[in-house]
Amino acid sequence: MRLVLQLVARLLLIVVLCLGAATLWATFDAYRSVDRATAASAQRVAQALQALYWRELLLRSSRAREHLLPVPDWRTLETMKLISPGVCVEFQPAAAFEKPLCGQSEGLGKAAPRWFAAIVPTFLGSHAEVIRPVSPRAASAGTVVATPDGAAAVSLAWEYILNVIDVALLMAAAIALLASLAIAHALAPARTIVTALQRMARGQYRTKLPRFRSMELAMIGSAVGELGDRLEEATEQRAALTRRLIEIRDDERRALARELHDEFGQNLSAILAFANTIETASTKDNSTGIAQDARMISQATHHLMASLRDALKRLRNPLPEELGLEVSLVNLVDSWRSQSAARPTIQLDLRGDLTDISGPAATTAYRVAQECLTNALRHGVAREISLRVERRAGEHDALLIRVEDDGGGDAARVAQSAGFGLTGIRERVTAAGGSLSILPARGGLSVAATIPLAA
Repeated sequence: MRLVLQLVARLLLIVVLCLGAATLWATFDAYRSVDRATAASAQRVAQALQALYWRELLLRSSRAREHLLPVPDWRTLETMKLISPGVCVEFQPAAAFEKPLCGQSEGLGKAAPRWFAAIVPTFLGSHAEVIRPVSPRAASAGTVVATPDGAAAVSLAWEYILNVIDVALLMAAAIALLASLAIAHALAPARTIVTALQRMARGQYRTKLPRFRSMELAMIGSAVGELGDRLEEATEQRAALTRRLIEIRDDERRALARELHDEFGQNLSAILAFANTIETASTKDNSTGIAQDARMISQATHHLMASLRDALKRLRNPLPEELGLEVSLVNLVDSWRSQSAARPTIQLDLRGDLTDISGPAATTAYRVAQECLTNALRHGVAREISLRVERRAGEHDALLIRVEDDGGGDAARVAQSAGFGLTGIRERVTAAGGSLSILPARGGLSVAATIPLAA
């Protein structure tokens, strides 16, 4: 899951939790506001009756105090204004058949759903009545009892939630949207960093990143840039070391070729001369057995000399340094074709201008073609082998060498092989800054190497 979506999902979860908490608090506050309204109503009515009590006491001083209240005019519109909606007030001791005086509760709020009306009193409890004395100095003046209406409290809480939830939902949606845009904008440079890492994985180590405003992203970008520089330096050093090792190995091969030619070649020639002399002398002396042994020695010597010539061809300098890449490839294919008519068909396909290709690139291309043809001819049962060499000119000037055969084989196993031949061409291609791939082809294997000519 993408990081932006994860952060947005967590943000939405936080918004939902905050919205739920706000709803619970609004429900609690609205439900308990009835208790506050009940206490306030009792206090206001008690103060109003206290004023009436002392006024009547002064106007009717001849009457006993216990007969002053309730006065006939306490149940007035002015008293009704002092009582909050959903609260009923009564005077005690109450007169006969006297009903409580209740505040206006119609239109207090929409009727709450049954589930809400059942849940809220269960968790928040019921409301208690509030008792206030009419006059603290005259206990006989009576008391005011205010009783809240439970249904009105639930309706008030529900109406409060409906009013608050609309605003809360709009604010939550706005916060989620704006925060999501801010998160997406803040994490947008991460895509640039990932793209740079992908280019580094493809071998483009020196990748310049823009300067980021965020300190954390700037540190990551700086670390990625330093990593790319170090990888580029390490790659260059490794390529230089590989080239040096190849040069040393080529020098050793040339020295070995000289030693083989000078020592083994001359000794084999001497053995062949001795064998011919023995065969001639034995023929004159009618020594058939000795002559036959001499001929066998001659045949073995000829075979050794042929193997030595093949080894010298592989050890000496490749032909591209003398004849050029195109002519050397043609000679390579012709030499394989001429060795035996029973060998598989070798098709050579040269594309592009190869005349100006020389130096390490030409040598590497020739070695790749030589080793791939050798492996296909010696280790496979191919009936047809295709060697394609193409120069892809343009911005990325490169040489493509592809050898395909129909001799079967497991591409994965061959790619993991640690043979000297395959390891050698892989080292050469890597030192030249190219790439080597071994893939399955129709009926066999396909070995492809790309060698940049600008390297």
